[in-house]
Amino acid sequence: MYFKELSLKDFRNYPEVSVQFHPKVNIITGENAQGKTNLIEALYLMSLGKSFRTFRDGELIAFGKDFCRARSLFEKEGQESSLEFIISAEGKEIRSNGVRLQKNSELLENVYTVIFSPEDLKIVKEEPEKRRKFMDRELCMMDPVYYKTLGRYKKALVQRNNLLREDHPNKDVIMAWSEAMAKEGAKITLRRNAFVKRLSEVSSDLHSKITQGKELLSLEYESDLPVLETEAAQTEYYYEKMQKDLEKDLFRRTTGSGPHKDDIKISIGGIDARHYGSQGQQRTAALSLKLAEIALIREETGEDAVLLLDDVLSELDPNRQTFLLQSLSHVQLFITTAELSEGLLQKLPEYRIFVISGGQVEKQFDNNIVVNV
Repeated sequence: MYFKELSLKDFRNYPEVSVQFHPKVNIITGENAQGKTNLIEALYLMSLGKSFRTFRDGELIAFGKDFCRARSLFEKEGQESSLEFIISAEGKEIRSNGVRLQKNSELLENVYTVIFSPEDLKIVKEEPEKRRKFMDRELCMMDPVYYKTLGRYKKALVQRNNLLREDHPNKDVIMAWSEAMAKEGAKITLRRNAFVKRLSEVSSDLHSKITQGKELLSLEYESDLPVLETEAAQTEYYYEKMQKDLEKDLFRRTTGSGPHKDDIKISIGGIDARHYGSQGQQRTAALSLKLAEIALIREETGEDAVLLLDDVLSELDPNRQTFLLQSLSHVQLFITTAELSEGLLQKLPEYRIFVISGGQVEKQFDNNIVVNV
């Protein structure tokens, strides 16, 4: 699949703009704070229904405006389709081919995007929350059932934690929410474990190619719950653990165990990359994970994801840049960069360049030939 067109109205700093994209490589350039990232933020919105920069939809609306609109045309399996978002103070309206969607989960499996930004380079060395978000973002995009399961788990977790913080909490009600958490948490644990196993296989192979066989990358799913054979056994164990830990949780006023504490252990040559890997090793591992993410989407859905490279190429050395671009010749790429280098263009057989200034597309080139001014 690939994006054909994007139209924005009062979205971030774009008063009104419509852009037609190249099916392969699109380079978005311009000075800082002109709207380059805003453009790909709108594309990312199409896959999960939310921004990768903020959880507040209202921040997407231009200052002083009542609403914003983002509409995309994309081609998938030879069919052209549209997605449209209208965001206002009243909420968010999503339309697929003109038909209003009732739930955010109905949006999933329309388009697939993978974002790779300087923040993602930190996925190896930062706190576990970063790696949980990485797992959830991928799994939610590929699996609407997981998306709903995760939503129910988070709701139950919030309710249980709120009860734990009360001055005179009702233990029976707490355990009722514990039961809901155990049911959904068991599904999450088993799905994440299977995902990390496959992610480890794919990313290890990619990492070996990037490092020319000099380094071995491995991933391990880390949970404070043992991963059991069946969902029923997993549910029972988690419920009993919360029952056993209830007094501890009441003292701490929070739920001390469960999928919300999960992590991925990332090792290079058997050494913990988070604590002992060099910056170069950590960045190579992050690149391997992102490429594996795209491969797994293809494996699970049969569709190629669109890769959004937000100001990240400059953070990679020439060898990693070359490997990244050569590995992704089959997918649509969006690259934002403040400085357009001749070296980058020489690595690309065909591309379209958009020069952004003040929320407007000032110029457009196809392989350095001006097609729109």
